[in-house]
Amino acid sequence: MNEAFQGAPPEGKPTAAARLALSHRAGGVVTPLITTILAFLIAGLVVLGTGRNPVEVYKGIFNGTGLNWFFQFGHHHIDIPFTDTRVFFWWDTDAFANEAAYNLGQTLLLTTTLMLTGLAVAFAFRCGLFNIGGQGQYGMGAIVAAWVGSSFAGLNGLAHILLVVVLAMLVGAAWAGISGILKATVGAHEVITTIMLNWIAYWIGSYAFSQGGPLQNTDPERVSVPISNDVAEGAKLPVWWGDVELQGLHIGFFIALVALVAFWVIMNRTTLGYEVRAVGFNPEAARYGGISVSRNYFLAMAISGVFAGLAGALDILGWQFRLGVLDVQTSQIGFIGIAVALLGRNTAIGVFFGALLFGGLLYGTSTRSIDPELIQPELAGNLTLIIQALVLLFIGADILVIYLWRKLVGRRAEAT
Repeated sequence: MNEAFQGAPPEGKPTAAARLALSHRAGGVVTPLITTILAFLIAGLVVLGTGRNPVEVYKGIFNGTGLNWFFQFGHHHIDIPFTDTRVFFWWDTDAFANEAAYNLGQTLLLTTTLMLTGLAVAFAFRCGLFNIGGQGQYGMGAIVAAWVGSSFAGLNGLAHILLVVVLAMLVGAAWAGISGILKATVGAHEVITTIMLNWIAYWIGSYAFSQGGPLQNTDPERVSVPISNDVAEGAKLPVWWGDVELQGLHIGFFIALVALVAFWVIMNRTTLGYEVRAVGFNPEAARYGGISVSRNYFLAMAISGVFAGLAGALDILGWQFRLGVLDVQTSQIGFIGIAVALLGRNTAIGVFFGALLFGGLLYGTSTRSIDPELIQPELAGNLTLIIQALVLLFIGADILVIYLWRKLVGRRAEAT
């Protein structure tokens, strides 16, 4: 037998490399799925402990998200003129105007922001950096958006929107870039510096919009309200679905989808993405290979800040239209982005589904959508926090999950 074929596996049996690649792919899908199922099961036990039916509660949350809109079908028909042909279809067009459609729009508003804050965490993760500062970067983007968006009222609408978005992204990049520079130059850990920058952003916003603050509104009737001026009408993002007066879904949703595509392209089709991933795998090996580790630390953090700053701008221009002290002090959207990125395993498609899950939980358990007869709204809000915490807990056990998955697959293979 030819020596080249002596080590070849039997026909039909995958090589070790193929099995390893399959295992990694399976782990990338199975681990988040099992994590989510376990989190919901344990949270369901908590619901059961309160005397409620977990199945009914989860069904109510699902309906509250508006995702049931996709399952609203009806039997309709269209008669083709001048023929005896009748075409039947089963899509309920009236669903656009019902409660499910409204709830879905609100869920996608939250999903839009979470996609971007999730990307802010995921991009840094791919470089081996733990960006805890998404909240601060988001906050600084929102502050700049409220300030610039409520100024230059005479500016052309499109130019005004672009000005706000670009400045918010630049501020987010600069805010995150501080941590990147400190990491690259003096080795300061990004977790510590980003947490500190979160608090600085918190107090900047609290001061800027407080009574007598430099960005407080100038309306004499609201002089005692610690809030900014309203965004100019021309700077508001156009609504493409829903009622403009009832907070419809704005075009920022598509901008977030473009950001997901940009994330994937950068990571998988550019030299920058290759270098970022190389540094994330092994910074010393990357440095030995001629890659500037310090440069990539800075760029990874700065690009992360771009995503978070964009999220802040879209929220202000898309549906908040103003920013106040209470908004600055209670917002947690940047921190939820950490759970989104971890659940999505720092991939574009994973971040999308993670954002949809957490966006649905946030809105589906809100007082506006949950049926109080199923569960008290305050308990429903805590249920969201429980599920988020469990996801973060279990996602750290992905090695154990993959091990159990391999054992299960191995036993099934032996049985067959």
